[in-house]
Amino acid sequence: MTRFSPEAPINKIIPLSVVDGPGCRTSVFVQGCNIACAYCHNPETQQLCRACGICAGQCPAGALSMEEGGGESSEKRIVWNEKLCIQCDNCIRVCPYFASPKVRRMSAEEVWREIEDNMPFIQGITVSGGECTLYPEFLTELYRKAGKAGLTCFSDSNGCVDLSEYPELMAVTDQVMLDVKAWDYEVFKRLTGGDGSVVKKNLIYLAEQKKLYEVRLVCLDGETDMEAVIAGVADAAAPYLKEFRLKLITFRKYGVRGRLEKRNSPPPERMEELRNLAVRCGFQEIQVV
Repeated sequence: MTRFSPEAPINKIIPLSVVDGPGCRTSVFVQGCNIACAYCHNPETQQLCRACGICAGQCPAGALSMEEGGGESSEKRIVWNEKLCIQCDNCIRVCPYFASPKVRRMSAEEVWREIEDNMPFIQGITVSGGECTLYPEFLTELYRKAGKAGLTCFSDSNGCVDLSEYPELMAVTDQVMLDVKAWDYEVFKRLTGGDGSVVKKNLIYLAEQKKLYEVRLVCLDGETDMEAVIAGVADAAAPYLKEFRLKLITFRKYGVRGRLEKRNSPPPERMEELRNLAVRCGFQEIQVV
């Protein structure tokens, strides 16, 4: 009996990255997210293409076409020809949903074949998005393959999927880089549209499992309750503060769309205030970027 490899929509694969975890890694970005952060730097990865066809008619390179469903499927879909694409991103600009059609539906086996080419140069893989944990079966198979080859497997996650419900995935996951976007549930809801209680549950679960590589907070006064996040994480994960890093990320408007696209970054003095607060709260490793 043929066993089919689970699939996920892949936005892009970066062969060599030094900013997505320790060492040099291959980074895989999936398409689709379960929240919508107001400050998202990759908003084109949030929505899945709805095959409305507008982009196909306005692609200057003819790299996009509409394909009618065949066989048992009656669904239309946009087909992206990577070889013809000139990366002008006009397709994203004209999309009423601001979704990228430049996505490949790939199996875990297909993604692994691309990663294998990088084996002499990488120490691991990191899967990001969008939100990678929306595709647990895909992740589980990909991580099994990578782990058998001696690579470490990291997930870059917004924490809005309860990871304790996926023991098979967690068994092959080495570490998770977890976003804690806000501590107060109302602030979290306003900023992302999601449920912050799941993030807190994941924070404690990952710390207890010793699979929490870092907690990340994007800092922007008036939008995120930074002091509450720092104090809240320190309190909730108090026994484990020596085991993971706190990353304080300066908000930058590049790539942002919507109500925050014209907001300025907090000044260095403000970021230093937050770093000092983190020190007082007991964090051992703090990175400000």
